[in-house]
Amino acid sequence: MEFKDYKVADINLADWGRKEIILAQAEMPALMKLRERYGEEKPLKGAKIMGCIHMTIQTAVLIETLVELGAEVRWSSCNIFSTQDHAAA
Repeated sequence: MEFKDYKVADINLADWGRKEIILAQAEMPALMKLRERYGEEKPLKGAKIMGCIHMTIQTAVLIETLVELGAEVRWSSCNIFSTQDHAAA
């Protein structure tokens, strides 16, 4: 499912954010192992997960992992001053 009702400060930062996410994935082996091991099974299929914590590159990796495992995810940053705009984009 793809949502269109999102707000980010600058969607043009998405390419930079994607590069940072790829780098962060190398530093988050547990989440990558979960994707590898359970990605095809989609154990979270049907789950609806909402979150509200600091929107960082690491949070983006977590969100993408939840989605890859089958969850429908909606997220909100809890602090505009800690939000990494390129991660949100």
